Amino acid sequence: MLPYVMFVLGLALLMVAGDLLVRGAVGIADHLNIPPLVIGLTVVAFGTSAPELVVCINAALDGSPAIAVGNVIGSNIANVLLVLGVPALIAPTVTDQQDALRNTLYMIGATLVFFALCLTGALARWQGMLLFSLLILFLWESVRCSRNGSDLRDEIEQLEGPAKNMTIAVLFAVGGLVGLPLAAEMMVSSAQTIARSWGISEAAIGLTVVALGTSLPELAATVMAAIRREGAIAIGNVIGSNIFNLLGIMGVTSLIAPLSVPPEVMRFDIWIMLISAVVVLAFVGGKWRINAPAGLALTVAYVIYCWSVFNNVSLPFFG
Repeated sequence: MLPYVMFVLGLALLMVAGDLLVRGAVGIADHLNIPPLVIGLTVVAFGTSAPELVVCINAALDGSPAIAVGNVIGSNIANVLLVLGVPALIAPTVTDQQDALRNTLYMIGATLVFFALCLTGALARWQGMLLFSLLILFLWESVRCSRNGSDLRDEIEQLEGPAKNMTIAVLFAVGGLVGLPLAAEMMVSSAQTIARSWGISEAAIGLTVVALGTSLPELAATVMAAIRREGAIAIGNVIGSNIFNLLGIMGVTSLIAPLSVPPEVMRFDIWIMLISAVVVLAFVGGKWRINAPAGLALTVAYVIYCWSVFNNVSLPFFG
């Protein structure tokens, strides 16, 4: 029972610490008069990805690369099937926002590059540098193509309780930086114990339990947006999160600690991630609304995917 309690406590602390870091960092950046566009593309983007990042780094340094790789691949799958699927059950999600197609193509490109690198069986430091360099290129291109930061200013101001006082902002940021590694250690160590007790691989835990846990903030945000009939933000959140997961989190993690790629992931899960990215491209390219039937199909597909992971399913031609 203790490992499950530790996992839940670690997840709760991870969410709180990540929220404190974002609110504190945005407050600090705002007080330093950093342009909204820069805040949105760097501070907010990296801050909201901090939980996944610290979990992956901690897992890699703790000798569990399968949890690190599984967390990113599983999170990207959950982002498409669950984070897009569940809100669509509440209100349709439109996919025709400005720059959505361009960013979706970036996501497809990032997925293909990551896929190709994983075929080598490991992610070395030079591969991590390549991934991170592509992230910098994506951010630069986003800045170049953006006319102004007004939309991002609106998004920043809608953050839940951003720190307005500089002292409080610093305390929030420090609290987040201290809490994140502690939470990651709790989650990774308990996930290792749970995997051993269930007799399944660490990759399976990373692909499902850990990935779902670190995707909960995105899911909660999109569900609340759907309730407020603002579901349009869902597609942008998913695309941005998936790009940062592949290029930023995997890039930084493999720069710090080179990772081996679990063979079972290459036989099934990475293909599902690629298919999920193509599903997003189909919706965005066709400017199709993600309505309730589509949302139900995506959600059911995620349930089937999780069942497949725990039952060690692989694609026939990679069996």
